[in-house]
Amino acid sequence: MARTPTSRRAALRAELLGILRGAETDELDARIDELLAEVLEEAPIVAPRAAPLDEPDEDQRIVVTGLGVVSPFGTGIAPFWEGLAAGRSAIGRITHFDASGFPCQIAGEVPDFEPQAFLDAKEARRMSRSSQLAVAAARMAVEAAGLRIDAGTSEEIGTLIACGTLSMPDVEQAVTTMVQRGGMKISPFFIPAALPHMPSSQVAIQLGLRGHTSAISTACAAGAQAIGEAAAVIRRGDAEVMLAGGTEAPITALSLGAFCVMRALSTSGNEEPQRASRPFDARRDGFVPGEGAAVLVLERLSSARRRGAPILAEVAGYGASSDAFHVTAPDPEGHGAARAMRKALQSARIDPQQVDYINAHATSTPTGDIAETRAIRQVFGEYAFSVPISANKSMIGHLTGAAGAVEAAATILTLQHGLIPPTINQEHPDPECDLDYVPNVARPAQLAIALSNSFGFGGVNAVLVFRKL
Repeated sequence: MARTPTSRRAALRAELLGILRGAETDELDARIDELLAEVLEEAPIVAPRAAPLDEPDEDQRIVVTGLGVVSPFGTGIAPFWEGLAAGRSAIGRITHFDASGFPCQIAGEVPDFEPQAFLDAKEARRMSRSSQLAVAAARMAVEAAGLRIDAGTSEEIGTLIACGTLSMPDVEQAVTTMVQRGGMKISPFFIPAALPHMPSSQVAIQLGLRGHTSAISTACAAGAQAIGEAAAVIRRGDAEVMLAGGTEAPITALSLGAFCVMRALSTSGNEEPQRASRPFDARRDGFVPGEGAAVLVLERLSSARRRGAPILAEVAGYGASSDAFHVTAPDPEGHGAARAMRKALQSARIDPQQVDYINAHATSTPTGDIAETRAIRQVFGEYAFSVPISANKSMIGHLTGAAGAVEAAATILTLQHGLIPPTINQEHPDPECDLDYVPNVARPAQLAIALSNSFGFGGVNAVLVFRKL
């Protein structure tokens, strides 16, 4: 980039000072405008480009080498990806309890989950369903990564598994027991099962991981934040490998009732559950709850290459922000979400036009989908109308604390397969939601970089950027 020579700068500075000492205001304004025009034409002010993504320091680049997913499509990566690629809904009538008395009677439940396939039966009985799901996802991720855990490695492997809230099934059971039988009949395993950090701790206990262990509980942004923060843990040297992700098992009468009285859930899809979750559609009327877990194995690119691990994607960028607006409603203009997206792109050192795909948060709520659309338009400008966007929640519902992690896994699989899962139930265009949401049918595409949005109650925003290597 051209620079104004030092001698020319000195001359301009002297002229400006002379004007300031004796010129009339109009003359001053005119001359300053002339000088500014001259300087800007000679040396335009352009933000410097940061180093490219493929910088040589592989120790600072964090990659994903393993994925494990338990979703409403089933246990494992295969049913998860097959369901998404087919554009099939996994939403159905609630079977965990009798939901007939509630305005919303549908959810994305994990079918046929067998914790004993991943846990000792006695251990499984003593932990929450959210912990069971997390351990299952973690074991699958570790196996997929070919990660060896032994006395020589266990102290350098950590966990950061998010959970959006307390274990609602355990809270509900404890309260019911206390009311019916008295407080001293509550299970002694209630507190250890219900704590929001316990899935992360249980993964560490069950897999014998003695490294950095933590948890995040920021509602629907938690899973994405866990991945972004886990990458930072590795970069600063507090772990060599991190198991990061999110888990949630909120399908209970207590949770369903609480969301119903907030008027947050869809109430129009009880007769046709598979059509209830309809992000960006004009007839959307709320989200559909879901359960599940996803865990990613994160490590340095140098480490992954040394051990010949499969490299699924790079965690190229991460950004977080706060709306500072409302405890549940998003900023209607999407300013906070836009800030998180910009931060993620800046940390990835890429321009918006380099993004090939956006996995939207898109809960199917009337206000949330409009706010996200506005945020994308703010960040991407005219390119917002060209970049493909889709919503996994149209098929699996909203997995709250697990959503960001499950959708991160979906984003990585999208890059791997070169196929964008659709946003199903796109039937009635909403003029406020006017972008390309890949309606109803999956779309093949050349993909290198993708962005995944996650926004939570309290105005917490978290955005991840993944890059295919």
